[in-house]
Amino acid sequence: MARGGYAGKILRVDLTARELKDEVLSPQVLRQFVGGTGIGARVLYDEVPAGVEPYDPQNRLIFATGPLNGTLVPGSGTFAVVTRSPLSGFASAGHANGFFGARLKHAGYDAVVVHGCSPDWVYLYLNDGRAELRDAAWLVGKDSWETEMALREQHGQKGMDIGLSVACIGPAGENRVRFAAICSDRGHVASSGGPGAVMGSKRLKAIVAEGSRGIPVHERDLARLKGLIKGWIDSASSSPFGRAVSKGGTAGFFSAAENMGWLPVRNLTANLFPDHPSFDGASLRSTFKTKPRACHACTFAHCLLMQVTTGPYKGLVVEEPEYEGLAAWGSNVGIVDAGTALMLNDLNDRLGMDLKEATFCASLAMECYARGILNPDDTDGLDLSWGNAGAVEELLRRIARREGLGGLLAEGVMRSSQRIGNGAQELAVYAKKGFAPHVHDPRGRWSILFGQAVSNMGSIEGSSLELSAAPDLGFPEPIPFFSKEMVPKAQARTGPKRQFEDTLGICMFLCQGSLQGMVDTLNAVTGYDLDKARALEVGERIINLLRLFNVRHGLTPDDDSLSPRLREAIPEGAHRGRSIDSVFEEMRRAYYAEMGWDPETGRPLPQTLQRLGLEG
Repeated sequence: MARGGYAGKILRVDLTARELKDEVLSPQVLRQFVGGTGIGARVLYDEVPAGVEPYDPQNRLIFATGPLNGTLVPGSGTFAVVTRSPLSGFASAGHANGFFGARLKHAGYDAVVVHGCSPDWVYLYLNDGRAELRDAAWLVGKDSWETEMALREQHGQKGMDIGLSVACIGPAGENRVRFAAICSDRGHVASSGGPGAVMGSKRLKAIVAEGSRGIPVHERDLARLKGLIKGWIDSASSSPFGRAVSKGGTAGFFSAAENMGWLPVRNLTANLFPDHPSFDGASLRSTFKTKPRACHACTFAHCLLMQVTTGPYKGLVVEEPEYEGLAAWGSNVGIVDAGTALMLNDLNDRLGMDLKEATFCASLAMECYARGILNPDDTDGLDLSWGNAGAVEELLRRIARREGLGGLLAEGVMRSSQRIGNGAQELAVYAKKGFAPHVHDPRGRWSILFGQAVSNMGSIEGSSLELSAAPDLGFPEPIPFFSKEMVPKAQARTGPKRQFEDTLGICMFLCQGSLQGMVDTLNAVTGYDLDKARALEVGERIINLLRLFNVRHGLTPDDDSLSPRLREAIPEGAHRGRSIDSVFEEMRRAYYAEMGWDPETGRPLPQTLQRLGLEG
């Protein structure tokens, strides 16, 4: 009988042999890693040795849920995708919200582990413990929304009925754009590290999950469990972040980002964006028509369908962009019309690309064009002047098809800058593992900047504490924005908490309450008896296992670093002149020491591994 919170099995998919096999995860692995990124990290480390490249059929692509997925816990539709990244060559863990994590659990599986390469395009269909590979040739060339809607119709679902969920790739994944994403439930995207390119290399177009299997729950006193869930909802909703997101989505932070100096403007060549008010969440929601579209069990009014009501794209219906999508296709490429930014964000999702990498590839090309490093012959006639929306739209399509300049940019920011040459390397925005940062000017938020540099997973492992305190972790007050002493310490302490949260199968926006409340709810669902210290140990174990995987695949301290542009001083605005450059190496050594790693090499020390049960 499955432990509470788990379906009780994972599905092994060998695409080369067309074999599907159920497998039970050991209770010890579940106890040590809980779910989500943790299960993915364990499988990746155990099964992808040195020499297995990202597009090798033996690379694993792991879709993993957590023990709270599919329950009444708010935001429990989230799932993790873990693989060896074609963008960095190291581990990557992407997450998407929506419904797919819940539907995968209801279909009877805690995780799906894919390896091999199909000779023909296929999709995987899951329903109540049954799994089939089906022909997907008819889906090739369709974008992510078209693919989802075609599969919904194929399986008898009308419109966006929530009984079925699809995770799929678009043209970018089919063409192995290194930063291709996996898209589910329209606007929900697992993107970091390019998992969609790995999915495309295996000729797996989609996974369809539906089912009616319930989730076993350990706690027999349902009133107590509902009380814990209510406490979770109340604490998340009453937090400053929760109140802001419910009112204006993450776009509600757009003007604040400009005012506080961390809005990305024209490839980080500027920091002031006078048009920011029209991009802010409250303005968007009052200007355009909206319709709520919540994720599984979510109580936030965060996700909306939005109809553009003015400008050249009047009538277009899209998923409301997050702050990063608006910054990506607004200020970072010089576009001042919010409706146009909505269109480009929608296009990027449909093509199936990580918007972080896509926007910093586009803005790199635009800055190179402005400086004469690229000319019209290099761009196949595209006028890549700042703010030229038509050119950006066409550039995204060419990236997804790997055509002309788009084929070069499909390699990602770091590789593209190296191939363009002539000084482009000095302009490119990336962490030196080979991926673009989140869509901020992170030079104005050192916790974001530093966290991106030292991350082992293609995104930020920890949390930012400049805007909120973390009493559970020993930070009763927010930390300073530019503290070389506090930022490494905060990263080391928030990383384990954030990674523990990611094992649960819930949205990070709902993780704004106390750690104790999360632990109590997990214990009630599963029957575990974790306390806060052991919960943090789970997250620490995941970070260290990812670190060991990356060291195996060649990681050195130089990879935990930043591109020249990210080391430059901020050119204007609230934090003009600030630069992390002179203190970065000192901060990195302090972080390594705080993590229990060798301060010079960044490798986990034997005593750290022994304490975490990873010495084998």
